Amino acid sequence: SIHCNFNTYPYAVTTYAREFIVRQSNVTERSLVTTCTLQNSVRSDNNPQGFLMENFLVKENRDIQTYKR
Repeated sequence: SIHCNFNTYPYAVTTYAREFIVRQSNVTERSLVTTCTLQNSVRSDNNPQGFLMENFLVKENRDIQTYKR
């Protein structure tokens, strides 16, 4: 999930994700929360959204559970 506040500039963004790391012997489920700000930028072939991401910070990266495969 992504939450972006377009009411203030620079735009504050928070992402919430759940990732699964699959290894040969087990699977780890992890919670990932990040924040950043978006600055307006020039659109190009390499940046079609027209934003520059700054102040990227990982707020949470913790294991929820690990289980055998």
